[in-house]
Amino acid sequence: MQFSSLFRKKHLQSLQEQSHASTMHKTLSVWDLAAFGIAAIIGAGIFATIGNAAANGGPAISLLFIFTGVACGFSALCYAQFASSVPTSGSAYTYAYVSFGEIIAWIIGWDLLLEYAIGNIAVAISWSDYFTGFLQGFGWDMPSYLTMDFLSAWRGFQQASASLASGQSLEALSDGLQQAYHAWENAPVVAGMHMIFDLPALVIVVLITYLVYIGIRESRTASNLLVGLKLIVIITVVLIGAFYIKPSNWSPFAPNGFGGVMKGVAAVFFAYIGFDAISTTTEECKNPKRDLPRAIFAALIICTVLYILVALTLTGMVPFSELAVGDPLAYVFKQVGLDWISGIVAFSALIAMASVLLVFQMGQPRIWMSMSRDGLLPSRFAKIHPKFKTPSFATLITGILVAVPALFMNLQEVTDLTSIGTLFAFVIVCAGVLLVPPPEDGFKVPYYSGRYLLPVILLVIFFVMRGDGQGWHDFWHPQEGSFLSWDIFKHKIPYLIFALIGLLLTALTIWKQLSIIPVLGLLSCLYLMSELGYTNWLRFLIWLVIGLTIYGLYSYRHSKWNPVS
Repeated sequence: MQFSSLFRKKHLQSLQEQSHASTMHKTLSVWDLAAFGIAAIIGAGIFATIGNAAANGGPAISLLFIFTGVACGFSALCYAQFASSVPTSGSAYTYAYVSFGEIIAWIIGWDLLLEYAIGNIAVAISWSDYFTGFLQGFGWDMPSYLTMDFLSAWRGFQQASASLASGQSLEALSDGLQQAYHAWENAPVVAGMHMIFDLPALVIVVLITYLVYIGIRESRTASNLLVGLKLIVIITVVLIGAFYIKPSNWSPFAPNGFGGVMKGVAAVFFAYIGFDAISTTTEECKNPKRDLPRAIFAALIICTVLYILVALTLTGMVPFSELAVGDPLAYVFKQVGLDWISGIVAFSALIAMASVLLVFQMGQPRIWMSMSRDGLLPSRFAKIHPKFKTPSFATLITGILVAVPALFMNLQEVTDLTSIGTLFAFVIVCAGVLLVPPPEDGFKVPYYSGRYLLPVILLVIFFVMRGDGQGWHDFWHPQEGSFLSWDIFKHKIPYLIFALIGLLLTALTIWKQLSIIPVLGLLSCLYLMSELGYTNWLRFLIWLVIGLTIYGLYSYRHSKWNPVS
């Protein structure tokens, strides 16, 4: 294995030939693509995770949505340039193949498995929770052993049993522990195994996978319908909620300072994941060179405005400290006596999360299809159904990889893990724009030299953050002990990596006059990665090591760009 062969690149001419040979239906317009983006972005973030983020950051969480939207905006510009010039499906995987070479492309393809498949497991589980809550609103209760994963039930039963043994009553325990206890006690036992699984999560994944399997037209129609419904509900909720806002709830605006606002960065960024999924449908667009950039910008702008409005509405209706709940939108309307809106919110949450599942279940098979065409995955993943013109085998495998874990697994920390994978893909795409010459026609990232702009921007940010003197002091002089002790130092590693890369990139920008937009996109995404903590970085590195092992054992030798192959 020669080192240089790891970075063999695909050329645009081969991609154009691949695009002309594609048999997939070209049916998507700019509004269809924008609807896919909105469908993916507005999901669990606006109905669930925004509550905990607001509880930590207060009303200032709206500023975090702006910051994250801007960070995504820089990345979106870079995605738009590639989407306009690279005519095949594959999203960041294909863009990395063109700009960096095969090994980085494989890493991104493997990394996107985190964003799509594992992220969808979390969405399926969340959808199940909302669905069972929605049924309970009508007095219909499913058996608890059919609505909970095995691990949660087992752990809850053990904890509840210990509490009961110490003399506590079952009624004194939390609702979650009571549910887990009853699930374990009442579940059928087959061959000594308690039959506990999340049935609604399985059902929704099967239905969505079937819809994606039978065609892009059907997926487009379903997406447009779901997006239209949830936009109507969200706008209605904001308009009604505006009459119940108390401006006093917005003071203090940032009760826990900059650090409190940034605690919600993982949840907020997780809410933005999705606009990149649009670029997986390149081969099914009527005019990808024109429509993909427009759709990416439209989806990002619409969703950022809606997130800011919802954040300000929530924190204005009730004190921010009350928002650490799983269903903040429904909660605030119960607090002001509008229980009937809570039912509408619960129903719209089902629609929103179903649309997220739809887009990601559609995106993952198309990335695998692109990887299979290049020989990095077995050829069956590139198989196109003769009637439906979809990547049929890859779609089925995606459905299985999401449906089975959603039945049994508890993925409490999947949000952070999914976010770090997506941010890494954004970093690679932004860096790719710096390496690849801009296209002669189509969308181009506007060029503004960063030689003078970047140092000024970084100095302004430094002095703004310097105002939080306590945060700087705590970083270098932690209360828990010495900065250099491993238990403390390891949590500083992501920030130090960001600082080192930031200094090197700043020097390179001044020297080479690099374009400011991709540089800011790269730096902002790296900073957001540093906020996700040492544990998530370690898990991400382990995931990449597993992927590189597979690449070395199979993909390198079977690559179509390998001369021996």
